Order: sequence, then C-alpha cells, then structure tokens
Amino acid sequence: MGHPTIYPTGVTLFKPEKCWGGYTIFQAQEIGAVLMDMNGREVNVWKGVHGMPNKILPGGYLVTSRGRRSGKYSVQDGLDVVQVDWDGNIVWKFDQNEFIEDPGIPGRWMARYHHDFQREGNPVGYYAPGMEPKALEGKTLVLAHRNVRNSAISDKQLLDDLILEVDWNGDILWEWSCNEHFNEMGFREGPKNTLCRNPNYRPTQPEGMGDWMHINSMSVLGPNKWYDAGDERFHPDNIIVDGRETNIIFIISKKTGKITWKIGPDYDTTPELKAIGWIIGQHHAHMVPHGLPGAGNILVFDNGGWGGYDVPNPGAPTGVKAALRDHSRVLEIDPVSLKIVWQYTPKEAGFLEPMDSSRFYSPFISGMQRLPNGNTLITEGSDGRVFEVTADHEIVWEFISPYWGKHVPMNMTYRAYRVPYEWVPQAQKPAETPIAPLDVTTFRVPGAAAAGDRAKEVSVEGCQPYEGSNALCVASVEDPKD
Repeated sequence: MGHPTIYPTGVTLFKPEKCWGGYTIFQAQEIGAVLMDMNGREVNVWKGVHGMPNKILPGGYLVTSRGRRSGKYSVQDGLDVVQVDWDGNIVWKFDQNEFIEDPGIPGRWMARYHHDFQREGNPVGYYAPGMEPKALEGKTLVLAHRNVRNSAISDKQLLDDLILEVDWNGDILWEWSCNEHFNEMGFREGPKNTLCRNPNYRPTQPEGMGDWMHINSMSVLGPNKWYDAGDERFHPDNIIVDGRETNIIFIISKKTGKITWKIGPDYDTTPELKAIGWIIGQHHAHMVPHGLPGAGNILVFDNGGWGGYDVPNPGAPTGVKAALRDHSRVLEIDPVSLKIVWQYTPKEAGFLEPMDSSRFYSPFISGMQRLPNGNTLITEGSDGRVFEVTADHEIVWEFISPYWGKHVPMNMTYRAYRVPYEWVPQAQKPAETPIAPLDVTTFRVPGAAAAGDRAKEVSVEGCQPYEGSNALCVASVEDPKD
C-alpha cells in the first residue's frame, strides 16, 4: 500500500479514562531506549543501547543490549545482555556464551544474544499482578545463537537458536538447542526437501549459514489454569517460543527439552487449525500471565508478509517463504480448544476487506501486551506505531515514533512495553492530559487551504447514491453540431 509523506508523530490520541496509564519503553532508531509517559513526554533516554527489546524492571532499571557482531560473520548476534540503572551504569551483564575470533577483530566473549530474554520472577517481561521480575538478583533466560551442523536438516551450516539459563554471576545453568528437536516439529516431505536445499541461507563469511528457524520470542508459561487442571503440557516452568521462518509456535518442557504442544508449521491439517487460518512470520507468541484478563490464552502477532517452507510455487519459486498475506492479525488463542477468543484484524480496525486490509500490516517485528484493565497494547512495528485498544477494539491511545534511521530509513520499533508508574521511582507521576483525535477531513498543514475553501459547487441532475456515500454520475455530452 502507499503511505502519505507527511503525518503526525508522537502521541496522536489519548483517552485517559479508558487507558491503563504508565510509562512506555521503546527503541528509537539510532538513538537508544526511550521511556515516555502517556502524553509522549520523554522521561529518560538511554543512548547507544540496541534493545531488541528493551525492558524496564522495578526500580527504573533497563535491561537491553549493546551492539551487534559484524554482519559479515553473523545474523543478529548481540554482543551482550546488560542491565543498567537510571543513569546508565551497568549493574549486570552476560556475554559468556561463546569466545569469538572474527578475522581482523580482537577476540572476545559474546552472548550472541537475539530477540528476547526473561528475568526470574516474571514469565513474560511485562507487568502482571504479583509477579514482579527480580531487579538485583535471580536467573535470566537468554535467547542466543550457535552455529551447528545437522544433516537431518541440511548439509549447510546452520545458525541455530539456543536458550540459555544463566545465574546472576553469568554462569550457564541450563541450555536448549533448537536443531536437536527437528524431528518433533512435523514438517512434511516437501518442506523438508526445501529446507535441505535452502535453510534460509545467508551469505556470511567465511562460510554461509542457514537461519532456518529464526525464533523471535521466548517466555516462561508461569502459573496457569491448564496445569492446575492437570494438563502437564503447560507446566509453569515450560517455555513457549515461535519460529518466524517456519510458522511454528511451540512449548518445550524445561525438564526434558521435548516439545509438549505446538501449532504449525501447517494450518490445514485439522478443522481447528483451518479455523485459525495460516499464521505467517509471527512474533511474540506468549501465554497471558496469571492475574491478567485472558490468563492462560496465547497471544501472537500474526504478521502476515512471508514465511514458512513448502514446495516451490509461483509466489515462492524456491519454496522458501512460501506462505504470503498482505495484512496482519493479533490473535488470542485458547491453547486447549484452539479457538480464537479475541482478535484484532483489519476488520476490527474498521478497514474494508479485502481492498483496504493492508492498512493494518507489519510484515516483520511487532508484538503485543495484555494490560490489567483488559486492553491490549499493540506494536505495529514496521511503521513505528504503538497503540492501545479495548476489548471492543476501540483505539484509546496511539503513538507514532518520530525517530527515523539514517542507515535504515524507517521509524520501526521492535517491541514496546507499558510498565506501572511505581516501577520508576526516579520520576514523579505525571499529569495525564487527554488528546482528542484529529479530524483528518478538516485538519490542514498551516498555509494549506482549509476545508470549505473550494470552487463553486454544482449539483448534477440524475446523480445516484453509490453504496450510501459517494455519488456516481453518468453524463451524456451532446455533439455541438447537433
């Protein structure tokens, strides 16, 4: 779809009486982590950090990352995971995954971190009643990379996803490697053949690698009603992840490493999956924590765009990124019945389907957070938009990032989070000022003609209403010579 060249940025809409107020943390392109209030006033900026994502802990601490390994030799390898205080001082760091010696670069220990981490005490990295993440102690789950070879997947080197549990001293206590569970994932023979030939190959040096799964979120389930009812698949210590390149969402047993629950990679095998529809290139799949509305259900940002492996077809000549859709969905799924219990799609956004569906569309990054009042904070990441919607799909707060990158000319933001004011004692709770929505039919840039400044208007005889709004006129022009 086309976009306007000029549009408002910052907070564009705020209805305090319908929102869950707090501070919002997001990544500003090429600036760092920005913490802002509900009116968009910046409360603190931690410059130079990379995020992906940034998370606030009680006490005003920021957990983030500092830079990436050279793209010549890696795909999204973060140098470390760090926790800093309000003033940017490091109070915790992890980088002890692997000692890396890239050509021409001094060797160093590196986390090879990417996409997600979770601190003990809270399963998902955002506020849930009674489950505060530990600020100055505790274990941390880190999503990381290692290079592996697995002939069951491909003869090419693979960039594998790795989950590490580390203690406060940075020692690794537990780890899980994705490639070791390939046979549990249920790929059909056609996709297996495609994966073998091209496991999402990236031409890194000195040897290329296949970013075959590309896990982009990882969180603990935490206490939940399913386990309380006796369903061992949902043990509170189990971990849910999603693979962006495979269209898979699955839960792994912390005790055995085995997959205990999954949906994908195919969505045409049961009536329940057909009703959900194809989930493509998804991000931030997680279980809504205990104590929040919808607890126990799984939220996922179904990006659409491109994802998955299949046999070659006209849309995907090599079979890689084989599923395609040009709009996004936020889905809340009951993991036992596999029914969609809530969603936000172009339809709920008020867009005309299918012609206008791409107006809600982020084909990469993005996420969502369930808030204590039942609202959902959605990050439509590719265009830097973060907005809060009610259970009835009313937008009650909206923010458009004003930070555009020079190297990547976009205002994208990976994943935003809302935290309680009380988690940031360094700042005084701000006044919340309503912001009424603009009327786009009358708003004009200064100097532009105002609504009503138009030429002489005439009515044309014989015009008929067209679908209740526009007018459709059919005119006949007589030949002047007649």
